[in-house]
Amino acid sequence: MFNTLKTGALLALMTVVLVFLGRVLGGPQGMILALAFATVTNLGSWWFSDRIVLALHSATEVTPQSAPRLHGIVAGLAGRAELPMPRLFVIRQAAPNAFATGRDPAHAAVAVTEGLLDSMDDEQVAAVIAHELGHVACRDTLIMAVAASMAGAISMLGSMARWGMIFGGDRRARRGGDGLAFLVAAIVAPFAALLVQLAISRSREYAADAYSARLMGSPHPLIRALRTLEKGLAQVPSHTPSPAVAHMYIMNPGDIMGIFRTHPSTEDRVKHLLAASG
Repeated sequence: MFNTLKTGALLALMTVVLVFLGRVLGGPQGMILALAFATVTNLGSWWFSDRIVLALHSATEVTPQSAPRLHGIVAGLAGRAELPMPRLFVIRQAAPNAFATGRDPAHAAVAVTEGLLDSMDDEQVAAVIAHELGHVACRDTLIMAVAASMAGAISMLGSMARWGMIFGGDRRARRGGDGLAFLVAAIVAPFAALLVQLAISRSREYAADAYSARLMGSPHPLIRALRTLEKGLAQVPSHTPSPAVAHMYIMNPGDIMGIFRTHPSTEDRVKHLLAASG
């Protein structure tokens, strides 16, 4: 319950930032348009998040005939977790990674890269899929999709504010506090979107890790998988279609370090898994 309330508060903050940007860029009318845009964005994320994210990655849906190994692993886990069988997709990418999307368990989809399937044994693949099913079971996939859409919108408007400062900054600076507002919009707002993404992602990764450990009966398959992922991504960093979707993966797909990582470090995740298993 607390996690749900925290997520709701964070998404409300993103809406406020979006409306603020609308006010800076377009005055009172811009506020109304930004609020309408936020509403449409949230509704679009609800109904079309899976299609949007999968299309961005050029993911290909696979069948039991075209990917029997993957289908067999996922079907066994979904049955054990008492979840509907998700649609399965493969992304043509050498870097190992995976994510889940969809508005609820009945409309879930799980996507894995070719690099993940090639670099892991069946137990490791199962541990990764179990992690993603944890996101599905807890309905994290909807929250992550909404966060991605809102963050993308805020980043886009933040870029518009920066261009506004370049081409119209002097005129706005002479109009009271508009210059300061534009500065805040251009610099602070995109960071606010990033921080919201980080807060949503980090808190939920630990929970999905614990779900995987319970479903697998041990934390060690996921620990092995996380180390394989870390090693593989160090050698072949994955390329996301947009930074706004980085938090959806099982492991940070880029080389962002420190507080700007969308995920906890591998060592922190291993410590949490071992502590939970007692």
